Amino acid sequence: MRVFGLDSSVAARLALANSALLAASILVISAVFYFGTVGVLYRSIDGKIVSISNRLIATYGSRPVADLIREIDLELTDGIDSDTEIFLVTTPSGKPVVGNLSRWPTANLPLGVLVNRSVVRDGRPSSARLYVRPLPRGGLLFIGRDLSEQRSIRDLVLHALQAAGVLSAFLVVLGTWFFRHQIERRIGGIRRTAHQIEAGNLDRRISISGDDEFARLGVDINRMLDRIEQLMSGVRHVSNAIAHDLRTPLSRVRAGLDEALTRDMTLPHVAGAARMAIEGIDDLIVLLNKLLQIAEAESGMRTESFEPLDLNGIARDMVELYDAAAEDAGVRLAVSSRQPVWASGDHDLLASAVASLIDNAIKYAGRGASVELAARSEGDGVSIVVRDDGPGVPPVELPRLTERFYRMDRARSQPGNGLGLAIVSAIAVLHGGALRLENAEPGLRASILLRAATPPRVSEAALPASVAAAGPALPASANLSNS
Repeated sequence: MRVFGLDSSVAARLALANSALLAASILVISAVFYFGTVGVLYRSIDGKIVSISNRLIATYGSRPVADLIREIDLELTDGIDSDTEIFLVTTPSGKPVVGNLSRWPTANLPLGVLVNRSVVRDGRPSSARLYVRPLPRGGLLFIGRDLSEQRSIRDLVLHALQAAGVLSAFLVVLGTWFFRHQIERRIGGIRRTAHQIEAGNLDRRISISGDDEFARLGVDINRMLDRIEQLMSGVRHVSNAIAHDLRTPLSRVRAGLDEALTRDMTLPHVAGAARMAIEGIDDLIVLLNKLLQIAEAESGMRTESFEPLDLNGIARDMVELYDAAAEDAGVRLAVSSRQPVWASGDHDLLASAVASLIDNAIKYAGRGASVELAARSEGDGVSIVVRDDGPGVPPVELPRLTERFYRMDRARSQPGNGLGLAIVSAIAVLHGGALRLENAEPGLRASILLRAATPPRVSEAALPASVAAAGPALPASANLSNS
């Protein structure tokens, strides 16, 4: 088995199984062809022999023997089947009366049964198909056919089937090799790509040709590899960004503590240094919590808690939550849509994402600006939109806003670390959607695109309204922003 690779090669086993199936099919077809030709020929001969015997017995059985003799002489001289037909009439004592047999079997010769026997016909030995019937007035009637022609046809069919069998066996071997070669070639391409990726070449992809199962598998694997490369790039970027962003606050905390130790150790000075260290550590905790939230969203966790949600209800809750902050910043905050728009998702995560977009809009739109929220249907999906009429974002900056730790120049004066929109984007992807950022001219329009959901039953839909009546609650991460 190891020689043919059957113990380790699925391709070899599949090729062998297909070859066995093809060989069995050839055998069945050959058998059907053989019995459909030779078998039909023999059945035709048997039918003629029995038919002639029945006719002669019925017509001449009760008439004088001379009439039967004349009829048989006529049969032998009419030129029809004269090279194969056999006739013989014997007396009750076994002596021949008329016919073309000079020697015939007498022992163990069944009556009324078709049998194959060796005879001497017209002075030549031959193999014959015989049918012997007793005559009503005594004696026997032999009717038969010489089988030499039928055997020649049978041998010709057998030789043709043998040649076809040899050719078929060759084609089976060739087809088996080609089948195994094709499978191993396609699988080999996937394995080579996997080895190259394992060696660290993450940009390698499987070459796609055609539209068969291997091509579709290659497309799926390439899509998976694109996602893995994207995640690995994100991990490298986050690692570099963490190393860069942690260095400054840690250095600041260390410098403050070192200064407190080297200068006078008065209680007010030590307390101030401790407060500065606590504030720096709190900033680091916030940063790490945001990164953990992004990792949790990208890992696909919490999808089991998805349920139908009214996006307009979330928008109204978040507007009520941020109304005071917007008023302090001189920004008008409002919801422009009221009809329920249903999506499937996690309430806290989506509320956190909307809160982050509102916080960004209030922070950067500027005093006197307006921030408007709306939930609407978009084609086969739905969206929740946060739009402001502030200064907007330069077009060249738009694609980079969802990068982790990325901050525009004018945003560096504001507190933050550049993770807010990255979290919103991760939450949108977790829900099977996306975050779309575009200039509204004036201002910025941020849309969370989601899949539409079927509204729940009335009893279930009434529950959020009763809960909302008790007052909106701040999600665990509603204060996250991209600033």
